[in-house]
Amino acid sequence: MSELNDTSILADEDTLNGEESSPDSGVGSGSSSAGDHVDRLERENMELKDQFLRLRAEFENFRRRVAKEKEDIQDYASVEAVRPLLAIVDDFERALNVECADAGYAKGMELIYQRMGDALRKLGVEPLEVAGKPFDPNLHHAIDMVKTSDAPDNTVLDVFQQGYTFKGRLIRPAVVKVSVASDEE
Repeated sequence: MSELNDTSILADEDTLNGEESSPDSGVGSGSSSAGDHVDRLERENMELKDQFLRLRAEFENFRRRVAKEKEDIQDYASVEAVRPLLAIVDDFERALNVECADAGYAKGMELIYQRMGDALRKLGVEPLEVAGKPFDPNLHHAIDMVKTSDAPDNTVLDVFQQGYTFKGRLIRPAVVKVSVASDEE
C-alpha cells in the first residue's frame, strides 16, 4: 500500500510539473526514475537558491539606492534654502567694501558677515578659492578676459562674484576675470 502511495505522489508531482509519467515508470523502473527525480529536485533547489540570492542582492541594491536618493533629496532641499542667502552674503561683501565714517557700525557689519559665513560653513557651504588659480569652466564663469604678461595664460585674475560649493557640489560658479597670453610673447 505504501509503495502505491509513493508512486502516485511522484506521478502527481510529475503531472504538476508538466511531465507525463508512463504506466511503465514508477516502482518497476527502480532507482533510475527516483534518481532522475532527485536530480530534478536538486536542480530546482539550486535554481531557486540562485534566484533567491539574486533577488536578495537586487533588493539590497534597491535599498542602498533609495537611501542615497533620500539623502540627495534632503541635500537638494537644503541647497534651495541656502541659495537665496548667497545674495545676502554678496550684499554684505559690497557693503563692507564701502568706506564708512562710523567705525562701530562697520565693525558690527563685519561681525554679522563673519557669523553668517560661519553659519553657512556649518551647513556645508564653502566659498571657492579661485584668485590666482587656473581657470576651470566647471567652477568659473568668465565675464572678462585681459591680455597680460603678468600672469600665466588662463589664470583667474579677479573675482567679481564669489562661487560656492554645498557639501562638495557646486551651487554657484565664481564670476571671474581671466588672463590671456599677451601677443608680445
